[in-house]
Amino acid sequence: MRDRIARLFTWLWLALTPRPPRRPGRHTAAFLAEQPEPTSQSEPASVWRTPWQGPSAETVREIFRECPELPYLQRERWRAAAFAEIGVDYDHPTTNITPVRAGVHA
Repeated sequence: MRDRIARLFTWLWLALTPRPPRRPGRHTAAFLAEQPEPTSQSEPASVWRTPWQGPSAETVREIFRECPELPYLQRERWRAAAFAEIGVDYDHPTTNITPVRAGVHA
């Protein structure tokens, strides 16, 4: 009996309360008629559409192959100078940080 009374009150509540107007379903002609026409908007310029601004791979390989007979630190400084000539920042102190750590902790 309790369930029947609860269902009756629920039905009355749903029947007497105002509902918002129903929108047509996605697959109906009325819904498709409501859709605005697509406008041609230009997409924002992507970073990937611009050409590569850095040095070519051949140029970088050539810089790394030159002066292999120099000691490590001089070779890194030479590479940094070579990259600076072509306008690229070469962060040579962080390429091999292990000797720096060994010197600090010793």
